[in-house]
Amino acid sequence: MPEPKLIVTVCTANICRSPMAEALLRHALKAEPAPLCDYKVVSAGVAARKGERISANSVDALAKVGLRASDHRSQPLTPELAAKADLILCMTESHRAVMQLSLDPAPKNVFLWREFMPAGSSREIGDPYGGPLKEYEACRDEMVEAIPSILAHLREIARR
Repeated sequence: MPEPKLIVTVCTANICRSPMAEALLRHALKAEPAPLCDYKVVSAGVAARKGERISANSVDALAKVGLRASDHRSQPLTPELAAKADLILCMTESHRAVMQLSLDPAPKNVFLWREFMPAGSSREIGDPYGGPLKEYEACRDEMVEAIPSILAHLREIARR
């Protein structure tokens, strides 16, 4: 049996945005038919230290939509993890630039989380770090808004 496809969500420190993205996308994929429901989703950071806890406000923002992520621990995006990824979804153009400059070989499968949204939509998801819970909830909602477009992209890839 082949390995499941791997999607890596990426932000800076892997304690706010990318763990929320990981939990949200994992939840959405569970409701999809095969092969999408078999995809594996993990998160990492371009400047992450290993083992940091997810921010309390990220945990609370996810809990408000019925998801749990309190066990998450941060990890850096390594060349090995990037090489294994079938798709990398990052939060900002600066994350994509860091990956292109620091990983050898530079990954070709890097997209912004909101890149598949209709034209005119905001493409980047700002960092809520240190802000109030409402900023984390807004960040979460920007991610949720983009999930249908990510799923459509994954369905298209699966059809090929």
